[in-house]
Amino acid sequence: MVKKWLGDKQMNKAIKMITIFFSLLTAKGYAQPYILQSVGLSKPFSLEIYFGNQGKGAFLKYHGQNEIIALRIKNYKIDTAGRKDGQPDEETYVWDELVDGKVNGSYGLTHNINAVSNAYYIRKKDGKKFNLQYMESKGANGNDQYFLHGAMISFNHIENNKLNIRYGDGKYLATNLPDFDSPNAARQSIIADYNFDGYDDIAFSIPDAGMGVSRMFSIWLYHPVSKRFEKLADPEYGKAKCNCLCDIKLDAKNKLMFTACRGGARWWQDVYRYTSANKLLWIRSKEMNN
Repeated sequence: MVKKWLGDKQMNKAIKMITIFFSLLTAKGYAQPYILQSVGLSKPFSLEIYFGNQGKGAFLKYHGQNEIIALRIKNYKIDTAGRKDGQPDEETYVWDELVDGKVNGSYGLTHNINAVSNAYYIRKKDGKKFNLQYMESKGANGNDQYFLHGAMISFNHIENNKLNIRYGDGKYLATNLPDFDSPNAARQSIIADYNFDGYDDIAFSIPDAGMGVSRMFSIWLYHPVSKRFEKLADPEYGKAKCNCLCDIKLDAKNKLMFTACRGGARWWQDVYRYTSANKLLWIRSKEMNN
C-alpha cells in the first residue's frame, strides 16, 4: 500500500511538473537557457544563451569560461502568419555582442514553442559566420536569468519565489516575489519601461488568488542615478475599482498605466499616472464593455 501511495505521489508530481512546464512554455515561449553548439568545426564550441521578451536582458556564456557576454537587441520581429492554421508564432532575434562596451560581433536565432532554428554567430573582425545548432534546453526546473543595466537578475518561474539581483559593483539583493496561491501556476516575466523614463524595468506576474482570471503584477523599477532596482509601491486603492496591479497595459504616448480586474460579473479598468516621485496616482476608473 505504501509503495502504491509513493508511486501515485511520484506520478502526480510528474504530471504536475509536466503541466507547469507547458504552462511555462505557453507563458514565456521557451524554457531557457538554450544550449547551442557550432557546426562543421574540428574543435566545436558551445554556449548557453538567455533572453527575455523581445530579446531584452540577453546574455550568453561559453562553456568552459566563467565570464558572461552581454547582448544588446538589434532587431526583433514576430511572424504571426501561422495563427490561422493553428501554428505557433515565430520570433526572430538579432543581437549585438558587447565586449568592453564595444560591438564584437552578432548573434541571431529564430524560435517558437517547438523549436530553435537559424542560429548563428558572425565575428566582426573578419565577418566569418559560424552556424549554430540547438542542442537542448536546461529550463525545465524554471530557473531563469536576465542581464539588465549591468545587473544579473535571477528568479524561478515555477518552483520558488526567490528574486536575486547582483549589481555590477558587487552589491547583492535577495528578496521574495509574491508566491503562488493557485496550483500548476507559472510566473511570467516582462521587461518594459513601466514608468516611461527611457529605461527598461522588470515585472513579474502570477495568477490572482481568487478566480484566477487575472494576473497580479509586481514591478521593479530601475533607477539610473542609483543604478538599482526598487519595487514599485502599490498605489492608494481607495477610489480604484481594483485592489491590485492586475493585467497591466501601458500607454507610452500618454504615459498612463491601465489595470483591469473582475468584480462579480463585471470587468473594471483603473487608470494611473506617475507623480514626479515615481508614485502611482489614480486618475479614473470605468467599466469595461465585453
